[in-house]
Amino acid sequence: MPAARRVLALTAGLTALLSASAAPALAAPTIRQLPHHAPVVLTSPHTTGPHGGVLNSTSSNWAGYSATGGKYTSVSASWIQPTATCTETNTWSSFWVGLDGDGSDSVEQTGTEADCSGGSPVYSSWYEMYPAYPVNYSDPVAPGDHFSASVTEALGRFTLKITDETQGWSHTVRKTSRSAKLASAEVIAEAPSNLAGPLPLTDFGTVAFTGATANGKPLGSFKPDGITMAKKDGTVLASISPLSANGEDFTSTWHHS
Repeated sequence: MPAARRVLALTAGLTALLSASAAPALAAPTIRQLPHHAPVVLTSPHTTGPHGGVLNSTSSNWAGYSATGGKYTSVSASWIQPTATCTETNTWSSFWVGLDGDGSDSVEQTGTEADCSGGSPVYSSWYEMYPAYPVNYSDPVAPGDHFSASVTEALGRFTLKITDETQGWSHTVRKTSRSAKLASAEVIAEAPSNLAGPLPLTDFGTVAFTGATANGKPLGSFKPDGITMAKKDGTVLASISPLSANGEDFTSTWHHS
């Protein structure tokens, strides 16, 4: 190529390159992180309550029962998947069994979700080895489905199992954690959290938990902490009933987002 044409070609190429670099940058895609099912955030300390030595406290993200004060290597319960009533555009709620999270920074857990996205109900199931993010299953979940779930530990290996007895599917996951304290066992209705804190709670009506056990015994035999979900100003988000006479059954009822 003659020198003059080569200079013109280089000049044109350089001009095109500069024009491209000056073009407005495309906006980066937004990456949506899944909410965590986080350790309990207490808004009042554990205090002795009237129900046979059961402790009582309030939390900004949990409602349910948590056994502490020992080593816990298994927890299990069943529940009926509640219906999400979408009174707000985007809300979240989860229902699960787990080890740790009350007095420790990790939670090993599995459960279901009843959320509202864009004003429509969304149902799902998941497991989580907090602080890792939850892993969602793709199987169908519908209101009224009967779930059973358990988390067990042996020599640092966790087995997390959840079964939808209505839809006929089940998942068992095995994970290793050498740092888990095994300091609590809980059956919980939760307002999941993001980095800013607990998210608005879905109106889930009432969820009934049955057959709640820890270390193979009724959860009530450990004199667990009965946790009410409430804001710092005292507004109750979700309440719980007393444990049944057998120490295994209770309900949690939504009150406010």
